Amino acid sequence: MTTQSAAGFAFLFPGQGSQTVGMGRDLYREFTSVKERYAEAEDLLGLSLTGICFDGPLEVLSQTSVTQPAVYVHSVAAAEVLRAEGLDPACAAGHSLGEYSALVAAGALSFRQGLELVAERGRLMQDAGERRPGKMAAVIGLEDAEVEALCAQVGGEDGAVVPANFNAPGQVVVSGEAEAVDEFGSQARQAGAKRVVELQVSGAFHSRLMEPAAREMTPLLRDATIETARIPVVTNVRAEPVTDGEELREQLISQLTQPVRWTASVRALVSTGISLAAEVGPGSVLRGLARRIDRNLRVLPAGTVDDIAETTEIFRELSHG
Repeated sequence: MTTQSAAGFAFLFPGQGSQTVGMGRDLYREFTSVKERYAEAEDLLGLSLTGICFDGPLEVLSQTSVTQPAVYVHSVAAAEVLRAEGLDPACAAGHSLGEYSALVAAGALSFRQGLELVAERGRLMQDAGERRPGKMAAVIGLEDAEVEALCAQVGGEDGAVVPANFNAPGQVVVSGEAEAVDEFGSQARQAGAKRVVELQVSGAFHSRLMEPAAREMTPLLRDATIETARIPVVTNVRAEPVTDGEELREQLISQLTQPVRWTASVRALVSTGISLAAEVGPGSVLRGLARRIDRNLRVLPAGTVDDIAETTEIFRELSHG
């Protein structure tokens, strides 16, 4: 099939929290390439990924050490189906875990090496969360600067609570020690936050409580083969398009303890001419965030057989229209 590309088209990859029981089942039934990816993953992981993803239980699928490879395999397999259907993105980005899928889509990282890294990342992050328990909470209704100021006020120089995800205007996730996150919530409500919602996660991701995981991931990432990307990847930490393999490596190392600058990343995509994107993988979180960040970016679903068929058809119509 002839590959179609457009300067204004991107792949966006979701992160942890997008998982649902049943994800990937229809793709697995429909496409041989997807079956092959799951078989390769199960062989490497020694884990019945298909059983957990397709049938649950959700409690097991939601364990960080399982969620991360599960979302990664689904996302990369879906991206390969899109490519086989002729969709060739000009740029890619991924939210936290999704950055690994983006690097695979950009040709900077092999599927197998990415899976090995993601599996270790999930295991180490879960372990760090168990050893140093913390919390994450979504803050709705405050500006980024207000959240940063409150974190500095409550968390002090030790960074007991920090911004973890700048997801969209008026939506920031904070992360850190449980008492500090609770105190931040009280202060945020007094400052006018509409809601502060504690997230059901296994650790204080993108905070200093992930430093043990970052220390152990660093040598693994140093040893990994990360090539120059064929297309730019807008990274979480810099929120700028990057193709250099060594810079991509450094961004992955920094990412575990630094905030995900998703609002800035989406705006960076749009500034390069991106006007259309596919959310490649489970869920619809990124589509919802994109609507709040920049209405000029249209994000189409690409996590199921029907999604991919519809998105492919829309892309072809736009490409020829």
